[in-house]
Amino acid sequence: MTISRREFLSDSALAAAALAALGRAPLVAQERKPVKKVGANERINVAVIGFNGQGAGHLSSYAGLPESVVVALCDVDSRLAEKGIKRVLEKQDHSPKFFQDLRRIMDDKSIDAVSIATPNHWHALAAIWAIQAGKDVYVEKPVSHNVWEGRRIVDFARKHGKIVQTGTQSRSSDGMRQTIDFLHSGKIGKVTLARGLCYKPRGSIGPAKEVAIPDEVDYNLWCGPAPLKPSVRNGSRGPLHYDWHWFWDYGNGDLGNQGIHEMDKARWGLGKNTLCNAVLSVGGRFGYVDSGETANTQICLFDYGDAELIFEVRGLNTDALKGAKVGNIWYGSEGYAVSTNYSSGAAFTPKGELIQKFEGGGNHFKNFLNACKTRKHTDLGADIEEGHLSSALCHLGNISYRLGSVGASASVDASPEGKEALARMLEHLNQNKVENVPLRIGPRLPLDPKSERFPESMKEANTMLTRDYRKGFEVPG
Repeated sequence: MTISRREFLSDSALAAAALAALGRAPLVAQERKPVKKVGANERINVAVIGFNGQGAGHLSSYAGLPESVVVALCDVDSRLAEKGIKRVLEKQDHSPKFFQDLRRIMDDKSIDAVSIATPNHWHALAAIWAIQAGKDVYVEKPVSHNVWEGRRIVDFARKHGKIVQTGTQSRSSDGMRQTIDFLHSGKIGKVTLARGLCYKPRGSIGPAKEVAIPDEVDYNLWCGPAPLKPSVRNGSRGPLHYDWHWFWDYGNGDLGNQGIHEMDKARWGLGKNTLCNAVLSVGGRFGYVDSGETANTQICLFDYGDAELIFEVRGLNTDALKGAKVGNIWYGSEGYAVSTNYSSGAAFTPKGELIQKFEGGGNHFKNFLNACKTRKHTDLGADIEEGHLSSALCHLGNISYRLGSVGASASVDASPEGKEALARMLEHLNQNKVENVPLRIGPRLPLDPKSERFPESMKEANTMLTRDYRKGFEVPG
């Protein structure tokens, strides 16, 4: 990829304008000679792509660590340049460059690593482009927008020997690692059920209404691999920010938003390093009518043969389950364990008597940078394959849900634990004055965990394992 003179002048002008507003002169990152391998005592040149939401934390974290320096930042919205540069300069003296087009980040050989916090539909392609450009990658959760492209990131990372970290930071938390080690030790017996919870109130984003895209936003680039069509997102955070989570072209609902963290920990606690044998999902978008497409109330049942993973999404007001609203519960034959946040857990007897608490934080970004230096992907807290598997479970649940039809809850082919979860979900809806609702009941879809495909007879389900990509933004096969 090459940079035209017009594109170079445009990017340079944006950065200069932002820096001029700050009264600072930039240090030119390209003056540093590119290196193929970063030494143990050398700082890693990092570029952050997407920094209006989660990416703002990326900027502060990398700029505040002695192991790294933020040399570039990128966002399709050029209005964010000044704010992003200012955030970086609060933590480091080096002034980063600003780019509107992420392809310019890939072209810059002085950049050692790329940190991606774009909307979900860009995660895989941005990560693969960076890997192909010779850079290590930190990619936010979920790592993919669909199952197929997640596996492609893993393949490219291994082929090119790149370090690729997933943004599920609980895997670098001492408290969470101690909790999982306790589960795997057998001290509460064999763990055969894991429950992930995303009980997080989500209000209406309003009716569909075509909204104007600001001139400072490159909407073609924002859409990228997704269809280029008018925006109808009319939420409180504006047409481009956050509410994309609730549209299938760009997001994956709360399964792939907050839920992916808890999905990852649920699978981790079960000790399962593959996808499931079958999936079934039930739910709907209840409590209001708006332009959102994804479920705000959902149950996913993942069959692992000797164990089951149940995931529950509730976007309306609800009570906690065993003290957890956003977290996990693991059930063993001799007790259970609960986590209510990213970095702690507690184990209990079957009667609810406390056995042990686990606490302690960690630094997921620092873990990534250290692995970039050791060149061992096994040093990562959340290697890309772990991220792919947990992200893929979210996608599988949504495939069953989207293929579903309206039906009665009694027709759901579920385990006793699954039926219990469904009964609690219906009770929860009644408490929110949502009664006699038409549930969308997905089919039970068998899956081959090795090929990561459904039976060939299930053509529609297999088609949904990937997507149609827009020309110029295809994920490499």
